[in-house]
Amino acid sequence: MMASKYDIIIVGSGPGGYVAAIRASQLGKKVAIVEKESLGGICLNWGCIPTKALLKSANVFEYISHAEDYGITVKDAKADFSGMVKRSRGVADGMSKGVQFLMKKNKIDVIDGFGKLKSGKKVEVEKDGKKTEYSAESIIIATGGRAKELPNLPIDGKKIIEYRKAMSLEKQPKKMVVVGSGAIGVEFAYFYNSIGTEVTIVEFMDRIVPVEDEEVSKALAKTYKKAGINIMTSSEVTSVDTKGSGCKVTVKTKKGEEKLDCDVVLSAVGVATNLEGIGLEDVGVSTDKGKVLVDDFYKTNVDGVYAIGDIVHGPALAHVASAEGIICVENIAGEKPEPLDYKNIPGCTYCSPEIASVGYTEKQAKEAGYDLKIGKFPFSASGKASAAGAKDGFVKLVFDAKYGELLGAHMIGANVTEMIAEIVAVRKLETTGHELIKTVHPHPTMSEAVMEAAAAAYDEVIHI
Repeated sequence: MMASKYDIIIVGSGPGGYVAAIRASQLGKKVAIVEKESLGGICLNWGCIPTKALLKSANVFEYISHAEDYGITVKDAKADFSGMVKRSRGVADGMSKGVQFLMKKNKIDVIDGFGKLKSGKKVEVEKDGKKTEYSAESIIIATGGRAKELPNLPIDGKKIIEYRKAMSLEKQPKKMVVVGSGAIGVEFAYFYNSIGTEVTIVEFMDRIVPVEDEEVSKALAKTYKKAGINIMTSSEVTSVDTKGSGCKVTVKTKKGEEKLDCDVVLSAVGVATNLEGIGLEDVGVSTDKGKVLVDDFYKTNVDGVYAIGDIVHGPALAHVASAEGIICVENIAGEKPEPLDYKNIPGCTYCSPEIASVGYTEKQAKEAGYDLKIGKFPFSASGKASAAGAKDGFVKLVFDAKYGELLGAHMIGANVTEMIAEIVAVRKLETTGHELIKTVHPHPTMSEAVMEAAAAAYDEVIHI
């Protein structure tokens, strides 16, 4: 039997919502979480986790396909697309069940249905036509995001698809056009190309992964082209004709108009926030350009109403939502947490080679007026990378020449998403370049490249 009154009600159970619920419970609060679909939200069910499962399948298939490079003979290896999709869905289901367990362990009530804010610190939950009201001292909105839809690229779920459909297609397409080259776009481009689909990436900006350092973009483009992925930058899809058996895609480029034939178009042009129908206007919560306006502790202009995750300012990343959720409930509980430092948020892209970055790019640091020292160490000079057969990529560190502050880090290569946390900690602790050089790294590891890149910035590098 659900209670009708809580200390905190959280609407949405993604990595922002469920993490906030657990932390609130740890702090002694009576908590309920409202979810209209599956616990874990998009991240666990249709985003971070199942995509990584697909990418791992692609990675294993690549290893098998190049087994001879490692002195192993394998005959007749082939990709089982439906098997890969089935494994991915199984991983997602397991993670969602894990969140169910955590809710029970932490005595958090899970309310099934669509949550809507009501005046007087109340949430109305609708399930199968029935509406029930719950009240709380504090309400946290964590409704997340969905695939952004462009007017000239209407998603029909069959021939023009978004990421949810891309990871659950019934049949592997022979040809695919990916529109957008952010994390979602390049990850799916890698996955489908690696299992034999002919992939074309269309990017409006002048380079792929445009938020990354320019050298990283250049390195990924080189690897992708070598793998047979067609890349069209400074280009725009103006229309898609879906009348026939496939798609006829019209692309506007610098050289003129081009026509592409494919089986399916993946729209990967960004994230839209889920703000519709949740009662923000009814209770007077202020928004701007599709985002809820909040202070440093995620309080809206309405007393007792908070918002976290993709629906507020900052990058739409799972780990950001989790951090925001923890800060939000700690503040509600009177713990006096520090505001989140949005300048020290790591970004990871799980294509192959992987990309990881934090802080200023070289260009941004120059534009901010810093005098720079740049250190770069290629994985081609790494013993561990050579042994692993993963010599593509590099670590690039950007330092302030005056004080030795590490302004940014940009990595591309195998397992770099596991390496970036060191840089985040180093920047949090305000460690200097010389201190990083003197931090002994284990040998042989990929992470040695961080120490070597720091040394390269100060002309002390050993292995290049």
